[in-house]
Amino acid sequence: MPKDYSRTLRVADQIQRELADLIDHEIKDPRVGMITLTGVEVDRDYAYAKVFYTTLGSKEDNFLVEKGLDRAKGFLRSSLSHRMKLRAIPQLQFVYDESVERGVRLSNLIDEAIAQEK
Repeated sequence: MPKDYSRTLRVADQIQRELADLIDHEIKDPRVGMITLTGVEVDRDYAYAKVFYTTLGSKEDNFLVEKGLDRAKGFLRSSLSHRMKLRAIPQLQFVYDESVERGVRLSNLIDEAIAQEK
């Protein structure tokens, strides 16, 4: 595994930890309430970071959370620059992570199939 690759993963992990802390303690927007950051993918040149998140709300709630996160992008990026020792802080792109929702749906289908067999 190349050294650069592992550094990219470490930077992504640190960005995820810092953003989770910032969103939890610094963001006052009520739209950005109960969210969980599920992962961060950073480009090799650290220009862009995809931040994956999930919520427990409905589709309408997800839309509001996305708007709140988009509005807070600048503040979050600026705060990251104070917390991290990087030459350039990546542009943040927030992406709703559907994998948790898909997992719950699959689990429910499996439970239904088992119930029908009995």
